[in-house]
Amino acid sequence: MYPNDGFRELDRRECFRRLASVRLGRLVHTRHALPAVLPVAFRLDHDGAVLLRTSAASELARAIDQVVVAFEADDVDERAPSGWSVVVTGRAAVVTDPLEQDRLRRNGLCTWAPSAGGLFVRVEPALVTGRELAGRPVDVCGTGPAPGPPG
Repeated sequence: MYPNDGFRELDRRECFRRLASVRLGRLVHTRHALPAVLPVAFRLDHDGAVLLRTSAASELARAIDQVVVAFEADDVDERAPSGWSVVVTGRAAVVTDPLEQDRLRRNGLCTWAPSAGGLFVRVEPALVTGRELAGRPVDVCGTGPAPGPPG
């Protein structure tokens, strides 16, 4: 528990600044009518779209093309405790334009999945929200200082 919730809302500009500082996020989509979360390497494009690269044979590309998805990235320091989380919600689309594919290849966007080719996916940022935690844990049980992480 944190006094006054301990969270600060991030504006859109700050959300993009935070996203640009990390390279790993989580793509949230639907798989067989259930929520699915997949860690992915990503980059932001010049217009704020989230860019991913995946295998042309991947089930992921088929599952998210032209579908609304959520993308989340964060950076957390458990010892502080402090951190932030940003969620981008928008329509995902496989990039099919050859000139755009060439531009993205030159951008150096990598994938963790080994693949000879690969597809690029853009998530257009329709809704962008973020929160930052910068506070001290509060002992809600009255037993002394809140425990920190092991270590």
